[in-house]
Amino acid sequence: MPPAPPPPTIVLVHGAFTDASSWAKVIGLLHAAGSAVRAPANPLRGLTQDAAHLRSVLRGIDAPVVLVGHGYGGAVITHAATDADNVVALCYVAAFGLDAGECVLDILSRFPPVPGADAAFTAGLPAPLPDGPDTELYVSEEQFPQVYAADLPPHVGKVMSVTQRPITHTALTSRSGPPAWASKPSWYAIATADRMLNPTAQRFMAQRMAATEYLLDGSHGLVLSQPDAVVAMIREAAGQGTGRSAGDALRHPF
Repeated sequence: MPPAPPPPTIVLVHGAFTDASSWAKVIGLLHAAGSAVRAPANPLRGLTQDAAHLRSVLRGIDAPVVLVGHGYGGAVITHAATDADNVVALCYVAAFGLDAGECVLDILSRFPPVPGADAAFTAGLPAPLPDGPDTELYVSEEQFPQVYAADLPPHVGKVMSVTQRPITHTALTSRSGPPAWASKPSWYAIATADRMLNPTAQRFMAQRMAATEYLLDGSHGLVLSQPDAVVAMIREAAGQGTGRSAGDALRHPF
């Protein structure tokens, strides 16, 4: 019999207004399951630049990869993974799964606005770099807990609001290339109480990519509020993507 494929490395890509620490609970559960995990910083500077950065991370991993994107991170994995041979599965968590030629704003404008649209504002950089962005998008500190993390304790949402990482307008208007989900199996966790990305838009993108759907009653901060469910989805993707049983791919700790 041929040897079993090596266990996958899970690469977690965060979205806008947060950083890799948003994956903390998911990482803890994956480590407990014996999985190798990477959670690189997503620059949030523009889709082309962000995808190029992720590709450089993927090239350094000598193992199958399950690529997981949250929010805008979904747009990045979609754009970055098309030609990444070691990526065996894609997981989207309340994320943008763009089609070729599409941008984040196309999706946002196609569906009724959610409260997060009114909470966002633009701020200028105090000292913009040459050829760099001169404005960035933030979420109001006062509204952040309600629109981003309504199912998390208020103090957690408050900390997230003051540590948020902004995203450039360029990242929202950059056009995606051929989508990785067209050639790789995909899973999608739909946050049914999301106030940042319309759940109807999430369902549209999940069905368009023929993803295996997980319906989760949670906010956009799903990776922190329901890490067990997110890990269950990743575990299923890891098992099917590598041809191993789910129990072999990731030993479920609960």
